[in-house]
Amino acid sequence: MRAVVLALTVALVVPEFAPDKTYVYNYEALLLGGLPQEGLARAGIKLNSKVHLSAINENTFLMKLMDPLIHEYAGIWPKDPFVPATKLTSALAAQLQIPIKFEYANGVVGKVFAPAGVSPTVLNLHRGILNILQLNLKKTQNIYELQEDGAQGVCRTHYVISEDPKANHITVTKSKDLSHCQERIMKDVGLAYTERCAECTERIKSLIETATYNYIMKPASAGVLIAEATVQEVHQFSPFNEIHGAAQMEAKQTLAFVEIEKTPVVPINADYLARGSLQYEFATEILQTPIHLMKISDAPAQIIEVLKHLVENNVDMVHEDAPLKFVQLIQLLRFSTMENIEAIWAQFKDKPSGRRWLLDALPSVGTPVIVKFIKEKFLAGELTLPEFIQALVVALQMVTADLDTIQLTASLAMHEKIAKIPALREVVMLGYGSMIAKHCVAVPTCSAELLGPIHEIAAEATSKNNIPEITLALKVLGNAGHPASLKPIMKLLPGLRTAATSLPLSVQVDAILAMRNIAKKEPKLVQPVALQLVLDRALHPEVRMVACIVLFEAKPSVALVSSLAGALKTETNMHVVSFAYSHIKSLTRITAPDMAAVAGAANVAIKLMSRKLDRLSFRFSRALQWDFYHTPLMVGAAGSAYMINDAATILPRAVVAKTRAYLAGAAADVLEIGLRTEGIQEALLKSPAADESVDRITKIKRTLRALTNWKDLPNNQPLASAYIKLLGQEVAFVKIDKTIIEEAIPLATGPKPRQLLKAALKALQEGIALQYAKPLLAAEVRRILPTAVGVPMELSLYTAAVAAARVNVQATITPPLPEEIETMTLEQLKKTDVQLQAEARPSIALQTFAVMGVNTALIQAAVMARGKIRTITPGKVTARADILKGNYKVEALPSLYSCSDSFETLAVVRNIEEPTAERTVPLVPELAVQNSQTPADYLSSENPDEVPVRAPAPFDKTLCLAVPYIEIKGCVELHSHNAAFIRNAPLFYIIGQHSARTVVLAVAEGPAVERLELEVQVGPRAAERLLKQISLIDEETPEGKAFLLKLREILETEDKNRPVSSESSSSRSSSSSSSSSSMSSSRVTKVRTRNIMFSLDQTLMFITLFCLQYLAPHGASKKVSSGSSASSFQRIQKQAKFLGNAVPPVFAVIARAVRVDHKLLGYQLAAYFDKPTARVQLVVTSIAENDNQKICMDGALLSKHKVTAKLAWGPECQQYAVTAKAEAGVLGEFPAARLELEWERLPITVTTYAKKLSKHIPMAAFQAGFRLERVMNSEKEIELTAALPNQRSLNVIARIPEVKHNIHANNQQVNSENWRTKVSNILIYSKYLK
Repeated sequence: MRAVVLALTVALVVPEFAPDKTYVYNYEALLLGGLPQEGLARAGIKLNSKVHLSAINENTFLMKLMDPLIHEYAGIWPKDPFVPATKLTSALAAQLQIPIKFEYANGVVGKVFAPAGVSPTVLNLHRGILNILQLNLKKTQNIYELQEDGAQGVCRTHYVISEDPKANHITVTKSKDLSHCQERIMKDVGLAYTERCAECTERIKSLIETATYNYIMKPASAGVLIAEATVQEVHQFSPFNEIHGAAQMEAKQTLAFVEIEKTPVVPINADYLARGSLQYEFATEILQTPIHLMKISDAPAQIIEVLKHLVENNVDMVHEDAPLKFVQLIQLLRFSTMENIEAIWAQFKDKPSGRRWLLDALPSVGTPVIVKFIKEKFLAGELTLPEFIQALVVALQMVTADLDTIQLTASLAMHEKIAKIPALREVVMLGYGSMIAKHCVAVPTCSAELLGPIHEIAAEATSKNNIPEITLALKVLGNAGHPASLKPIMKLLPGLRTAATSLPLSVQVDAILAMRNIAKKEPKLVQPVALQLVLDRALHPEVRMVACIVLFEAKPSVALVSSLAGALKTETNMHVVSFAYSHIKSLTRITAPDMAAVAGAANVAIKLMSRKLDRLSFRFSRALQWDFYHTPLMVGAAGSAYMINDAATILPRAVVAKTRAYLAGAAADVLEIGLRTEGIQEALLKSPAADESVDRITKIKRTLRALTNWKDLPNNQPLASAYIKLLGQEVAFVKIDKTIIEEAIPLATGPKPRQLLKAALKALQEGIALQYAKPLLAAEVRRILPTAVGVPMELSLYTAAVAAARVNVQATITPPLPEEIETMTLEQLKKTDVQLQAEARPSIALQTFAVMGVNTALIQAAVMARGKIRTITPGKVTARADILKGNYKVEALPSLYSCSDSFETLAVVRNIEEPTAERTVPLVPELAVQNSQTPADYLSSENPDEVPVRAPAPFDKTLCLAVPYIEIKGCVELHSHNAAFIRNAPLFYIIGQHSARTVVLAVAEGPAVERLELEVQVGPRAAERLLKQISLIDEETPEGKAFLLKLREILETEDKNRPVSSESSSSRSSSSSSSSSSMSSSRVTKVRTRNIMFSLDQTLMFITLFCLQYLAPHGASKKVSSGSSASSFQRIQKQAKFLGNAVPPVFAVIARAVRVDHKLLGYQLAAYFDKPTARVQLVVTSIAENDNQKICMDGALLSKHKVTAKLAWGPECQQYAVTAKAEAGVLGEFPAARLELEWERLPITVTTYAKKLSKHIPMAAFQAGFRLERVMNSEKEIELTAALPNQRSLNVIARIPEVKHNIHANNQQVNSENWRTKVSNILIYSKYLK
């Protein structure tokens, strides 16, 4: 026997089954999902059966399952047992026991045959067994690797063959890396517009899949017999780095030989149809949502039932489970035929509520039937234009992009009814391009013929010089992003074809932008084209800058970026230089993994360019990019902004802003907005505003004058255009021209607005009652993967929301308005008394589900994270406007607000035969026990000696805050119980149960509040409306002196009771911080001295000019000017301490709570204005008895360039005070401005936090480019002075207690990293600035 084994090792033969025998095996398949740690809940299924195998002929075999039994599991692993799914087993027993045929030769499974009565789901279970028999054994190698076909696709497989002479058998180990497959069987939903970030997952992955097969093979009379085969497959997923913990789906199979029988397997009397190969066949799980399992017996009746539930239970407020019901409605519609939907539409199309719900649900169904239905109903006139646009835009993004749907969309775009409405045709055409893009993601070998109609449209429009049609075709090609479109696009690029130079600039720009999505797929094709456009100096600067955007989005190599940097050294157009340099400079700071190579190339290129380019101001074109990427969590965000300016005008030619997001190894361009002002630019260039010899102020005035003369603008081109992109796809664009403006003006000034106003006022008087509900399927992201067992697992994310509101509005107008409102005069309007009553009850419910587990039409077993948010905000408001008396009043009932949030993780199992017997277990039980077993041993190990770790008690807390006067309080109830006791990682903090409930309600104790009032009285009657007489104590009177003496005693007592240790500690800390900051500044100054020499002449010139014309006069006159300002303001105040004694209030505002005991509670504000002294005074007082707290704001315009204001508060406005002074003028020849803040006394809270903040000021100021030095500044004063020596420079001096900061910088330096370099040449001299 040993000789036989050795011979088999050298020349191994494949497993064989004798034709006259039936081989009996015991088979067990287990699929469990959850976290690998024990003591937590899991969900899964198990299948036990006997497998009979017998040969029909040499290469054809029969397989039959005997005594199958399905178990389901949802419990705490491993203590809870599996539960037999008796009803499900009985329902499937007949199918499961039907023999299937399969081809098998040399260890490779070929075609599979089964009767039509065997469902795809059951047949996939058979494929799971056949997958074990798949063995590609080589006779000459014991260790080898190949791409092997299997149930999950063609994947990398590693074989190791060894012998065990003592046991007389051969061991074959086969391991599969399911992450590296030539052809992977999977279905993605909602991921068509995302990009795979390969660089993000090079070192760490969010999804890891592997499988290991172990075979024990023994010699037999017919060859080799598989004595035992075990399979272990793991799918590990985490939204974060897997190092921080991950959820797992583990599949385990065992096939053990039992005996050989003589009774053959007999096929049933039915036709055996070819049902594909070993590869998994998708069934109805694509239409089946994993968050609930529905037994669909009568789809139309069930749809009507759900629709009625949604309509009836979301009237006054949204139902808690409305989002889940909305998802159920979508699922039922997915299983419906065209005839079913037609019948339901006929029943609800004339019922407004049901019609709205149906039209909101249909686009999210995502089946070709829905697109066809929407098209037919619009062409039949049963849908309004807004309904059609809304439904079509969503449907085209949700529908599966197959060839039939693409053809349907193309026919819709070419329909004559659509063609008559340009805006509608644009929407359909853009959707057509997006459909092709989605199809090419699913089918990478998609044919270029799909874009044939668009190419023909572009060619015809070019020949006829039809600019709008060319633009639309380019945008469609840009959405499609097919490499085959590059040639037609290049025909419209300037510089590459002579015909393109005659096209408008906007078309040239659109042609370049159309290459962006192509660059993501084939960057090598786009890079040379974009670089050639950037370097072509004969082209318009805007064209070159847009080409620069495309070039860097194509991720150029270091050679290309260096070539661009070298060419910019001799570039004469400063806008192109500034744009390219700022783009390269911003890319050097990018940290996103997919841009790492570009960032490295930019770092090389930036060293080849002159640092003088940092001095270019924001008047030149700019590109800015920023990003954030956190590698441990695999999340990030990026943003970019492009501003293309024109040398002749102050308006930018184009502005583009884009955001990008990274999550779990995927990336997506979330939102992009672009704006161009091409027509306006052309008009401005022909206006006097383009004169370069005038100053900027004059240029602004001329620009505004040119814009007001819009009638002189050209007719043949757009004045401005804008577009918006979602997930990299352009969904809408608009072009504004003179014709649109001319058509819009009559709509705004003609009779139609008056008719609308008349109708609105009439409706208000009659009363308006609205009920509105809006559902939304905000997210549906799914990835469906087959497992070794033959059962699909799914990773999915669903988010659905429903908003509902009921609004009642009633208006009473006295006297009634005339029939012809346009005849109403202003005097009549002033005598009108309008009273408006409104009641609203808006509410929102949102539910989010994240699922990992088994999802079939027969059984679901998954771990699920479920989040819920529900918000209710009722409100009742009464408003009254008496225009004649100048009285405006708003009354509101205290609203009761509630918001409940919950998040929980569960293990759920349910089957179609017992839909009401769903078993749900919290993933983290209250008394969870965790031991230290490894994930590899958790299915079978027993370690009773392990020390258990008991979970801590859940966190529960309630916080309440009462609002004074209005007698309401807000409470927040918090509950949290997670698995962080197992591991200190983000995932373990998330799983568990968390909830928060916020409630605002009336206080049970004390008098109830009837209503809240806000009243405004304008004019001479303002004094009459004040509920409490306002007066301010005069310090010169005996009463005033006595009050101030008493207040001073109180404040001195407070000062004595302050903790001294904290102040002294703060002082020492501040001193130490300042000292270290000074030393640091000194050290850095030495380093910066080396950077000064390159601009020494400019520095000396500025120092001389600045010191002579600014420092000397300013230093001498500061105290005089400031003192003069203060004295003049004090003199005005002494003339009248309180303006209310001399002039009536201009207006009064009263805010109060009306209680049942009629006690006055609230505040009132009175505003006074003294025209001779240009003085304004605002006084806020409490209307409660014995409450002398006041807030006084007093300001005066001392001259055209000087203003002073004082804010005081406390008892009689005497406790705290802050004075602000602002003035503008010139310092020497330079325009300048100064702001001063002085205070007499501040609350201890303010001073405490100010001292803490002051510790960070030296470092923050130093990093921003300020030079710090010690001077004797006032302890209670802050001063900020800014001067403009020229258009490119800004000098700033900031004086704060104990520290003075000086800065001189070019006005364009917003980037703090460049700021410090720029200011080093002047800050070294800041010691003179005193």
